[in-house]
Amino acid sequence: MAIPTVMGTEIEFGIMVKNDPDFDPISSCVLIVNAYREDPDGKILWDYDQENPLADARGFQVEGEKYTPNQQENIARNKTLINGARFYVDHAHPEYSCPEVTNARDLVIHEKAGEVVIEISRREANGLLPDGAQMLIYKNNSDRKGNSYGCHENYLMDRRTSFKKIVEPLLPFFSTRQIWCGAGKVGSESRNHPCDYQLSQRADFFETEVALDTMVKRPIVNTRDEPHADREKYRRLHVIVGDSNMSEFTIYLRNGVTAMILSMIEDGAISKDLSLRDPVRSIREVSHDPSLQRKLIMEDGSERTALEIQNDFLEMVLAWTSSRSLDPVQKDVLQKWQEVLEALDRDPMELDTKIDWVIKKRLIERYMSRKDLAWGDSQVQMLDLQYHDSRPDKGLYHLLVRQGKIARIVTDEEIQHAVYHPPRDTRAYFRGECLRRYPSEVFGVNWDSISFGLGDETIRRVMMAEPLKGTSEFVEELLDRSATAEALLENMGS
Repeated sequence: MAIPTVMGTEIEFGIMVKNDPDFDPISSCVLIVNAYREDPDGKILWDYDQENPLADARGFQVEGEKYTPNQQENIARNKTLINGARFYVDHAHPEYSCPEVTNARDLVIHEKAGEVVIEISRREANGLLPDGAQMLIYKNNSDRKGNSYGCHENYLMDRRTSFKKIVEPLLPFFSTRQIWCGAGKVGSESRNHPCDYQLSQRADFFETEVALDTMVKRPIVNTRDEPHADREKYRRLHVIVGDSNMSEFTIYLRNGVTAMILSMIEDGAISKDLSLRDPVRSIREVSHDPSLQRKLIMEDGSERTALEIQNDFLEMVLAWTSSRSLDPVQKDVLQKWQEVLEALDRDPMELDTKIDWVIKKRLIERYMSRKDLAWGDSQVQMLDLQYHDSRPDKGLYHLLVRQGKIARIVTDEEIQHAVYHPPRDTRAYFRGECLRRYPSEVFGVNWDSISFGLGDETIRRVMMAEPLKGTSEFVEELLDRSATAEALLENMGS
């Protein structure tokens, strides 16, 4: 029986500063993260002691040194928020990791809350820049200079499910799911494989099937084995193959369908071998074919389109769900996925209010027609980028939302609430509420622990190895009768 769903996302945002000849992305990232002020003392650390990024899911430890910043750098680069999220500097990008959630609808709410946090930070940071300089933030995946930055999905899985059993169906699934969750992109950054328009912003950057790296020789399936939970019971599947989506509908499907596929894998319900002969080549071929007609070579020598492969996965999910009870969100995800695949078969442009790559393609083609432009014109590339602009008054996605031309999954009120409140049904509730109630007594935080510093006493760490404990059901009454962190620890019997 598959374990309950727990998931989250980590979004790396593109950043630039207009009219700044000395633009430095790292210092600009530090500025934007620190422009968002919730921690009144600014002294809460991110607990790197609890991390092990060199562990490989295939059962070994990769050689290398674990980087741990000094205390001053740690504080400058990391913010843990009262909604349970982490907002921090990752290399040369501001990154927002949403709190753990249990369903795709909450995932949409909290990922979108991250966009609000980013925009609040951008506005605050702009007030600290020299006259004439302006910081811009984009929720996209490429700078058109050969660099790609990620949207990482995370899913809790049962440690008893072998990694090999996970990888085999995921290679064809990830190589083809971009037909409904690609963010769309004008052109290609590969001179050997030019195109006018493609489905995915990330597909051109994958070079191998399975590996630990996320920045060079990027793999379709990442092997990082850092569960942020009880290692004996769980693994965290770290998915780096997806695009940063603007459309709520696309995000909803991206995480909701993938979570169901993973549960099906845990249940041993994969009944078809859909192995591709060359997944790396296939992921690029699918992306470069908005007509969805290209045939992919299967391992057995037969040929199938990406849409046919996705329908094979749908058929297996329908068989698997026929004998089990789904919650309302899962039922809705399944219905919407089926409707999307049917629309893709008829005419992908039917989805021009729902799926990012289709929305963007329709928008750009209409603009090209009005202005008599070609795909290679610089104005068309700028239109592509502007779709991802974080500014509500400038971003083209936001404009389409205001015009009522985008299908919504959640409400603005739910998103705004999630900026300042954690989900109630995961351990993120305990993390966020401790930061809200006892900010001056929290010393350090990680996904699976929180440490308190009480005067001259030794730092006292509370472990949170179970993602579905620390919920409001378990701890709200405890928190309400604990006026201080010291009282909380005493009441916990710590």
